[in-house]
Amino acid sequence: MAAQPRILLIYTGGTIGMMREYQSGSLKAFDFNRLVQQIPELYQLECSIDSVSFSKPLDSSNMDIPHWVRLAEIIGEQYATYDGFVVLHGSDTMSYTASALSFILENLNKPVILTGSQLPIGDLRTDAKENLITSIQLAALRDNNRATIREVCLYFDYKLYRGNRTTKMNTEHFEAFDTPNYPALAISGVHLNVRREFLWPGEARKKLVVHTKMDNRIGILKLFPGLNRGWVEALLASPDLHGLVLETFGAGNAPTSPWLISSLKQAVHRGVQIVNVTQCGGGSVMMGHYETSVELAAIPLIDGRDITTEAALAKLMYLLGAGVSPASFKTIFETSLRGEMS
Repeated sequence: MAAQPRILLIYTGGTIGMMREYQSGSLKAFDFNRLVQQIPELYQLECSIDSVSFSKPLDSSNMDIPHWVRLAEIIGEQYATYDGFVVLHGSDTMSYTASALSFILENLNKPVILTGSQLPIGDLRTDAKENLITSIQLAALRDNNRATIREVCLYFDYKLYRGNRTTKMNTEHFEAFDTPNYPALAISGVHLNVRREFLWPGEARKKLVVHTKMDNRIGILKLFPGLNRGWVEALLASPDLHGLVLETFGAGNAPTSPWLISSLKQAVHRGVQIVNVTQCGGGSVMMGHYETSVELAAIPLIDGRDITTEAALAKLMYLLGAGVSPASFKTIFETSLRGEMS
């Protein structure tokens, strides 16, 4: 008889880890050492559960590269001991963390599932219990004595998503996240329907590598009508700029103003890696499809295709931190490394 899967809960902070004191109405951090006692439904899961917490729980707005690295190091240190990992995280920057972890954890062959909630775990109408219980259940799934899920995912409101495909769409509804350009990996209803044809295959024969160098000398430039020339030129000429996510219109289009094209061209020739991503919630960049993107393709900018802004930022940080050569940077970025783009 196979041993029960071992799952490690990692609490970083966020609403899911809060309990409301009804006398004062204030929120306080949940004691995860008493997790099973306070959520008896977990006894019904056929797995053993341990937990570890950040020494100081974070509002996810304060999540930064050192926290991503620490989270990845915990997973790396405990990788041989546990069969799956569930990360409890605030929802505001969860997609950024999920995207970053997908690149930091190379050759991942076990589930890392991020989840959180819109309401505290002790509230009457909370979504926290369902999100937590189903995330653990998904992390414990096995096929032929091997983890079913072998990638970084995000679970929220009855759906499991590829983490580096997600973006937060809503601050008020329980359905806070979506992956506009990729199907949900699993749907929780009366039955737990795992859509195995969409899962990342994982790396069974390779050892996990935890990358700890991320270069944050990058930025985002969102195009809009009336863009200020002086500000844009100053940004693109900054000596501290190594990478840029350029959020363009529609299918990757931009104004054809000579000063903008010239500034972008000079930055690229200086070694700045510029990725063209669409501002639209869904769809893909198609540089050269319209006249307003022909010159961007000629510069050439990196084609972000259907990557999210969150994943584009994380991928830039990862590849720049890894010291990828300028000659191969564009080719490697335009290659899907963790299923982040089509």
